[in-house]
Amino acid sequence: MFRALFAACTLLSAACAAQAQTFPTKPIRLLVGFTPGSEVDVIGRMIAHEMTEKWGQRVVVDNRPGAGSTVAGAIVTAANADGYTLFFNSVSHAATPALYPNATFDTLRDFAGISQATSLPNVLIIAPSAGIKSVKELIAMVKQKGGINYGHAGVGSGTHITGELFRQMAGLELSHIPYKGVPEVITDAMTARLNFAYAPIGNTLPFIKEKRLVALAVSTAARSPALPDVPTIGEAGLPGYAFDHWYGLFAPAKTPRPVVNLISQEVARVLNIADIKAKISARGAVVKPSTPEEFDKFVRSEVEKITKVMKVGGVKIN
Repeated sequence: MFRALFAACTLLSAACAAQAQTFPTKPIRLLVGFTPGSEVDVIGRMIAHEMTEKWGQRVVVDNRPGAGSTVAGAIVTAANADGYTLFFNSVSHAATPALYPNATFDTLRDFAGISQATSLPNVLIIAPSAGIKSVKELIAMVKQKGGINYGHAGVGSGTHITGELFRQMAGLELSHIPYKGVPEVITDAMTARLNFAYAPIGNTLPFIKEKRLVALAVSTAARSPALPDVPTIGEAGLPGYAFDHWYGLFAPAKTPRPVVNLISQEVARVLNIADIKAKISARGAVVKPSTPEEFDKFVRSEVEKITKVMKVGGVKIN
């Protein structure tokens, strides 16, 4: 019996290895859980384009926004685990266990990490007409006036987690307004329909340079080379504050390991192309490819951290 089992496993391993050698033989569907034009969509499309060029098979981006990216996640986990359905998501992936206990999938059990793609800050933005020039001034205004709101790209999104951590550490009472996507958040922040907002740096840079938005701070532990004169939130008044709005690529958990490894190597190749690295850098992000094992470990730590933030804040889906 043992010999028969060993032989079966050997044959299966050989079949998986052979599959990886010929992969891909047909188009690949890349699910993105946010709207077209959002930063995660832009970076995902860069990677998809380069993969298409290399493999000669189309990598088709399919935007399925909604419910903190769980709509897209459910589609991925229901698909065949063969490498032809992938999931490009943000840090919101790590918020799902805390916010969507009834999701049709388990974030850690049902996905295989392929590679982290980028690390980037969210920017705390406000309309110039507000007259606020610093994080300390913003905190003082919130405490004095009350009834202040901020916008983000949906409950459980990286922009929401950024804002919730800020609210907790500053000890503020704030109303948060979820939007379907980042472009809508930026539009309402510019017109002061929102008191302030959080958005990924790549989406905000043009408007900051045009002085249609004021950047008060970035969420990461270090300043962004794209906004060197803008302080971190930690520097600007909340020591110890740091939040990384990362993006990464996932597959269904049972995808053959040789295929996962092959795609991971391809992501690393794409992210190290000088032109791609320059384009991503120009958007204020840093390329950060990883092995599948490194990415799985990182996601587990992010789930633990974000679950604590959501629990302390009493954040739940209504």
